[in-house]
Amino acid sequence: MTRDDAPSPVTAAGGADEIRDRAALTSRARREVLDALRASPVPLDAAAVADTLGLHVTTARFHLDHLVDAGLAGRATGNEKRRGRPRILYSPIAYSPAIDHRGSDSRGFDSPEHEARDQLLDLLIAGLADTSDGPARAIRAGRRWVDGFTAVVDHSADAGARLLGVLDRLGFDPLVDEHDIRLRACPFRASARAHPEVVCSVHQGLVEQLSDTTVTLLPFVEPELCLIRLDSADDPQPTDTRPIDTRPPDTRAPAAP
Repeated sequence: MTRDDAPSPVTAAGGADEIRDRAALTSRARREVLDALRASPVPLDAAAVADTLGLHVTTARFHLDHLVDAGLAGRATGNEKRRGRPRILYSPIAYSPAIDHRGSDSRGFDSPEHEARDQLLDLLIAGLADTSDGPARAIRAGRRWVDGFTAVVDHSADAGARLLGVLDRLGFDPLVDEHDIRLRACPFRASARAHPEVVCSVHQGLVEQLSDTTVTLLPFVEPELCLIRLDSADDPQPTDTRPIDTRPPDTRAPAAP
């Protein structure tokens, strides 16, 4: 096995499916949708959820479908007589003590299994950080990571929708803001703070592979916020695959000669 054939940190740590399930409720909007279902005495359709929470009906349906995929909500066809298509009704899956409000098992993210997995992930990341080509290999690993989403990506959607869908499944809680995508959560934040040159480079490769235009990841523009800058395809910018240096500037006075 060559160095480039070695499993990426993400693959070795459990794969996209496990991360997606673990991150199902990192989105604040999705937790509110689930709370609305739980608070209702009857099943709700997407329009009712949207009206309750002040969301667009498409956004409400998006979060409802992800709750269904995560096993946190059920979906059924309404049986009332009406013209047109029948309503799709959603209801919460009965609360299980095995699942807490974050979508993890009741032992939390600090269970022995999660702790061991996180330790392995940190060791792999630190080992990659110690190599001169670590950031470049991390970008390539991020590009390969996209292959794990082949079965769940809507290939009929445009590249922007596919990118948002994958980011949301991973728990980044993305929000489109003009030419940026705001990443309001990160399932790897602690590791990213320790080794941004590796973790953020993996994410850079991921978004590059899913995009049809030049994209730039800007880590930690705020303590709890990262940005993806979307450049116009009509105005391409030079591609710089080096990770962003997130260290604070050195304000020390220069040494005396």
